[in-house]
Amino acid sequence: MFVDEAKIHIKAGDGGDGCVSFHREKYIAAGGPDGGDGGKGGDIVFVADTNLSNLIDFRYKRKYIAEKGQDGSSKNCSGRSADDLVIKVPFGTLVKETKTGRILADISSPEPVTVAKGGKGGRGNAHFATSTRQIPKFAKPGFKGDEYDITLELKLIADVGLVGFPNVGKSTLISVVSAAKPKIANYHFTTLTPVLGVVKVEEQSFVMADIPGLIEGASEGVGLGHEFLRHVERCRLIIHVVDVSGIEGRDPKEDFEAINTELANFSKELADAPQIVAANKSDIAAPEQVAEFKEYIESKGYQFFEISAATKKGTQELVYAAAQALKDLPPVKVFEAQPLTQLELDEKLLSKKEFDVTVEDGIYYVEADWLWDILRSVNMDDYSSLQYFQRVLRSSGIIDKLEEQGINEGDTVDIFGFRFEFVE
Repeated sequence: MFVDEAKIHIKAGDGGDGCVSFHREKYIAAGGPDGGDGGKGGDIVFVADTNLSNLIDFRYKRKYIAEKGQDGSSKNCSGRSADDLVIKVPFGTLVKETKTGRILADISSPEPVTVAKGGKGGRGNAHFATSTRQIPKFAKPGFKGDEYDITLELKLIADVGLVGFPNVGKSTLISVVSAAKPKIANYHFTTLTPVLGVVKVEEQSFVMADIPGLIEGASEGVGLGHEFLRHVERCRLIIHVVDVSGIEGRDPKEDFEAINTELANFSKELADAPQIVAANKSDIAAPEQVAEFKEYIESKGYQFFEISAATKKGTQELVYAAAQALKDLPPVKVFEAQPLTQLELDEKLLSKKEFDVTVEDGIYYVEADWLWDILRSVNMDDYSSLQYFQRVLRSSGIIDKLEEQGINEGDTVDIFGFRFEFVE
């Protein structure tokens, strides 16, 4: 089974928590705080693997969670940073954020790419000692790691893409000019998955991809075309294979225009891509048919080759012309990662401070996921720690919201089951 799209969930590791500890040693009084920092959470790293050809493995495992950083410990010992979680994918895999479609990475080279960063470790209480606060009884929790629902989309890396209607001879062509061995039969949609082959021309070589047959409406999801049109996007050169014989009652001119329309509907870049036209099955076509189609193609400015893949007629001239054209074309397209805009960054920051306040039986319930890590770091027996917690409630707007809802001094506030009296 060939799978070129998969949806998975990834989460980088959270940072380890800072430690609350005090130095204890014989003959040393008031040794002071010595809580160490938490370790960094593991990153999610994507790496291209030449041994993989599709994304089928991601049909069976859909969640990838990196290890959490180790918590800090006493004697100023920092926690161990977690190992990165490495995910192997085929060359040419695009990593996109599912919700927005934003490209996070293009895994088209051997270099590893970090897609989700692990959270930093929290600071131990040794960091919070001052001349006026010599016994800090609190530490900071680790930061959360990045988390995404992502879509993996494979776009094959090939220099030349063969496009055309089903049964025009693309599979036969790639089988005679390379070592590829696609299934070949005399019926439509024999080729159900893209096939790659390496074509050698003297001292030069390039990768050719046989894209499964397109039909009218492919760009809108008809037939197999929409599923595989994405694999043409990286191709530097398109060889448009047309059955010039018309043996199946088709008009080569109409076929040529129909396929180009589908390419244009799918992507403007595909419509503008350099293209060579290969008039296949010329051995069973009348010379007048070939001559008429050649005149039509050359009038549009395309390079024309009369070939017969079955008899290998003209195939060497075709691949030689392709090799020459590739010398002057830019390298295989790489999709740039799309950073968040300032507006998106602002919205992301604000979303972390979202909260909700409800009142039931005179108790004010505050719900805010981001507040949990802060709450669990607070030492309710330490005045400085409580002051910090109060500042968070004030700066986030929670206290303003409570006052807006009519809270009075002495009323009860509940945050994750922790209850306290409101004091103005």
